[in-house]
Amino acid sequence: MEDYSQFIPNVHFERIPIKNLVSNQEYQRNLSESHVRRTVVNFDPYQINPVKVSRRDGINYVFNGQHTIEIIAAISGSRETPVWCMIYDDLDYQQEADIFANQQKYVKSLTPYEIFMANVEAGNDEQLIIKDLVESYGLFLSSTKTPGGICAISTLEYLHRKFGFHVLDRTLRLCIGTWEGDMSSLAANILRGVSKLIVAYENELKDDIFKEKVGKCSIKELSRTASDRKAGSLGYAEAMLIVYNKKLRIPLKWSKLYNTKSDEQEELIEHAEEACI
Repeated sequence: MEDYSQFIPNVHFERIPIKNLVSNQEYQRNLSESHVRRTVVNFDPYQINPVKVSRRDGINYVFNGQHTIEIIAAISGSRETPVWCMIYDDLDYQQEADIFANQQKYVKSLTPYEIFMANVEAGNDEQLIIKDLVESYGLFLSSTKTPGGICAISTLEYLHRKFGFHVLDRTLRLCIGTWEGDMSSLAANILRGVSKLIVAYENELKDDIFKEKVGKCSIKELSRTASDRKAGSLGYAEAMLIVYNKKLRIPLKWSKLYNTKSDEQEELIEHAEEACI
């Protein structure tokens, strides 16, 4: 019989009350109260992983899962609450620190597309609504930049959550109608730039004028203008507004555009989806 022990860590599982767990080692990161609060609001016991514990000299040192135990304590209202722990009995302090530092080194994170499609399979309303909307325009969701595909998945979700279905619908309709399906027009910064104009000007922004005037300007031209102005989607919104307002008898007021400020979440999305631009 073959010996597989070299591939299996020597661990056992116990349910340990939170009060009996220690997570103040120097190598631990600072506890994020905002992460704890956010997770408490969206708590799901099926998303809780076992806490990794190194038992040294009879003390249970947490080296993976400090946020988990604080979330459970906050939800239950008691540090008497037990959590499932994976116990290592043969580690020293340096080994714990090394495991903590390198535990994510070879883990492949899920992409926004993979997360989105898993939510579709789970039957979650938001992702099903977005998927149906995209497909109603003869497009599809994609993990890569490809003709007829939209890979700016996080942007679609952000616009739907932040501004609602109708803004997302109008954004897609304008992008498709203006550049006639050019796949670069469905990139993250273009979608966000168009949505900024829609949110800022609402009915003042005339779709037919936008399609006629801005459509004469290629995505490459807009990108050059945007890069000379501001970073991210605001630069694209400004570039489109310049073209839209040109020779217009009553131009749209620039001040309105700056009343719609991007927040921290949007900035993170812009960086995450740069590869799709």
